[in-house]
Amino acid sequence: MTKEEKGALIENLAEKLKNTMHFYIADTGDLSVKQVNEFRELCFKRGIEYKVVKNTLIKKALERLDTDYEPFDKILKGNSGIMFSPEIGNAPAKIIQDYRKKDKKSIKPALKAASIDSDLFVGEHYLEMLSSLKSKNELVGDVISLLQSPAKNVVSALQSGQHILAGLVKTLSEKEDK
Repeated sequence: MTKEEKGALIENLAEKLKNTMHFYIADTGDLSVKQVNEFRELCFKRGIEYKVVKNTLIKKALERLDTDYEPFDKILKGNSGIMFSPEIGNAPAKIIQDYRKKDKKSIKPALKAASIDSDLFVGEHYLEMLSSLKSKNELVGDVISLLQSPAKNVVSALQSGQHILAGLVKTLSEKEDK
C-alpha cells in the first residue's frame, strides 16, 4: 500500500469515525476465517458495519478527531476490527454477546473499547453494561409512558367513578322523590 493510499484510507476512516455516533473496537484474533465471516454476516444482518483495520491506521484516524482517544492507545495491539453503529449504541455489544452464545467456550470476539456518543469505554468488563444500554428511541418511549401514566390513571378513575357517582345521584334523587 502506497503512502497516498494509506493517507486516503486514514482520511476515510477518520471521516467515518467522526460521522458515526457509536463505534466499537473488537478483537477477533483467535477466530477462524469461517468464524470471522459468520461474525461479519451477523453484523451485516443487524445493520452494523464491521471492518478489520490495522492498529496504526486506527490510531492515526483517531488522532484527527476532536475527542481525546488517548485511552484507546493501550488497546490497539493485536487484531482489531471496528464495528460502526450509526443509530443504536448497544447493538454491537449485543452482537458480540449473541455470537459468543453460539460457542460457549469462545471469549472472542472480545470488546477492546467502545465510543458511545463520545463517551469512552475501555475493556472487556464493559460489555455487559454496554449491551444493556437503552437506545435513544427506547428512552423516549419510557419517558412518554411515564408521562402518560398519571393521565391514564386519572381518566381510568373518572371512568370507573362515573358509575358510582351516577348510582349515588340516582339513589339520592329517588330518596328526595319519596
